[in-house]
Parts: sequence; structure tokens; C-alpha cells
Amino acid sequence: MPAQQPPPANTARTAPRGVMTEASRRLVSGWLFALCFMLLGMIAIGGVTRLTGSGLSIMDWQPVSGIIPPLSHAEWERLFALYQTIPQYHLQHEGFGLEGFQKIFWAEWIHRFWGRLMGLTLLLPLLWFTLRGMITRALAVRLFVFFILGGLQGAIGWFMVASGFRPDSTAVEPVRLVLHLSAALILYAAILWTAFSIRWPTPETTPQAPHIRAVRGLAYCATSLLCLTILAGGFTAGTHAGFLFNSFPLMDGHLIPTDYAQLSPFWLNWFVNKAAVQFDHRLLATLTALTVGAVLLVGLRTRGLGIRAQNSLILLGWAVLIQYALGVTTLLLVVPVWAGAVHQTFAAVLLGVMLLVLHSLRRA
Repeated sequence: MPAQQPPPANTARTAPRGVMTEASRRLVSGWLFALCFMLLGMIAIGGVTRLTGSGLSIMDWQPVSGIIPPLSHAEWERLFALYQTIPQYHLQHEGFGLEGFQKIFWAEWIHRFWGRLMGLTLLLPLLWFTLRGMITRALAVRLFVFFILGGLQGAIGWFMVASGFRPDSTAVEPVRLVLHLSAALILYAAILWTAFSIRWPTPETTPQAPHIRAVRGLAYCATSLLCLTILAGGFTAGTHAGFLFNSFPLMDGHLIPTDYAQLSPFWLNWFVNKAAVQFDHRLLATLTALTVGAVLLVGLRTRGLGIRAQNSLILLGWAVLIQYALGVTTLLLVVPVWAGAVHQTFAAVLLGVMLLVLHSLRRA
């Protein structure tokens, strides 16, 4: 009678501590992908708070106790009275009453609550994976750094909001808005790249092939242009430039607006002049789309690319078309809340697809 074979071991548990098995790779990368999805939600909620003027409705920063919303009528009245002291209320929302204040308050509260929830979603599983020895020490340190950066992002958010409390202001400073958005996208990109590397640790292409190096170079160029386009979009949002010149492709009948260079020194136009800010965003978006087209033209005709690289290139083509169409739609409709929020969020989606392309083309 043949001897009974022992049951298969659970490789995720029997592997040496700090050594990631295939099962643990899938589990950890899935957790990080979920975090990235939550970050996309955070960017979407942030777009809604910006477009509805909700960001200044909470005038204090309480990282711990702020998780509890107002629980009494007296507390609502206190917060509303505090909001009535800033210029935004008198110039934009005067007379809308406590009910109107509650609507914008909840949008900002959800934005901050979502950030706290993301912090717990990162920290608690990180502690569990570390104590169980399911991730390497280097990965644990990297993910803990991400947690610290997430807390720093909250501080940057308050730094941005505080700029809207000035006596002569009804909105946050565009530079601080761009800083807050950039920090969120950097954290998103870092977590996403880490998740890709855990899920697919081995490159599937032949990195020495010259034609693949050409595709990789074009992809890096497209990524750089996309990042510049997103920054320009941040200034377009911060200066409210999207509410002007709501036609496409011409701006007030001109390809280049006549008052593009009205400020001195010239570089000031790129950040303050609404005509120049919107034109730069249009120009960079178009250059990004054309460069992505070149990536597809060269990449899909290149032999030696793996299946993941080919699929990511096709996905990139669709993503850039959708984002460009969203941008034009948002402009022509004069930036409704839904379109502005979707356009802002899909910029991060496009960045994620671009990172997938770069990761699938990476060197060993």
C-alpha cells in the first residue's frame, strides 16, 4: 500500500520570513492596487471640493478629533459662524444659510475622512504583513515611508487651505493647489510602481534590443510631457482659467490668444495670466497626445515586446483619447462639477497607464 503523501504546505506561511512567495506577492500587490484606487477616489473628491468651493468650509485642522463630524446643532452653528468670518462667505455664499453650509461642509469632511481612512488602510495591513514576515525588510521600510508621506500630504493640504483664509482671498493659492496635487500624484505613482514591481518582478522584454530602447525613450518623453500637462492643468484649475475661452481649437478666434504675453516678466504669464495658462495646458495636452501616438506607432510595430507591454500600449492609446476628449468636453461645457472632477481624476488614471507601459518596458 503506497505511503500517503503529506498535504501541500501553505507556501505563503512556510516560506522563510522576509521572503515573498507568489501567493504573498499577489496579496500584497492587490492591497497596494486597492490603495491606488482609493487615491483616485481622493483625487476625485478633491476635484469636487475645489469646484463647489467646499474646501474652505472647515477652518481648523484636527488630524485625530476631526474624524468626528458635528453632533449637535450648537456645534453646527459654531462652525457656520466661523465660516462667516472669511471673504469666501461674503463674496460667494452669503445668505445661503446653515443648510447650504452643511452641504459644502460634508464635501470637505468626506475629503479629509477619506484621507484618514487611506492612512489606516496603509498602516494596519503593513504592520500585519511585517509581523508575519510576508514582506522583505526593505519593502516594509519603503511602505512605512509612504505612510509618512501620506501624513505629510495632509499637512500640505492644510497649508493649501490656509491660503484661502486671507482677507483678500476667496480661494486657495494656485501654487499651493498645484503642490498639493503634485504630492498626491507622486505618492500615487510611487505606490503604483511598487505594486507593479511586486506583481511582476521580472521584465518580459529583451532590454538590450535597440528598437525596444527607442520605444522606451519615446515613452519616457510622453510621460514627461504628461506630467507637465498635469501641472499646467493644476494652474488652469487654480486660476479658474477654464471658465474663459470656452471654444476649441481657437481661443477667442485666435490659435494663440492675443493677450498671451501681457505680463512682465514674461515667465509670470505661465502661472498668472489666465489666457497663457489655458493655452499652455492645451498645447502640452496636444503634444502629449501626439507623442503617445508616436509611442504606439513605433511600439506596436516592434518585435520582441511581451504580451503585457503590447496590451499596455493599446490601453494607453485609448486612455489618452478619452482624457483628451474629457478635456475638450469640460472646456466647452464651461467646467461643470462632474466634468471637471472626472477630467482631473482620469489624468491620474492616464498617468497610471503610462507607468504600466514604462514598467513593462523596463530594464532588468
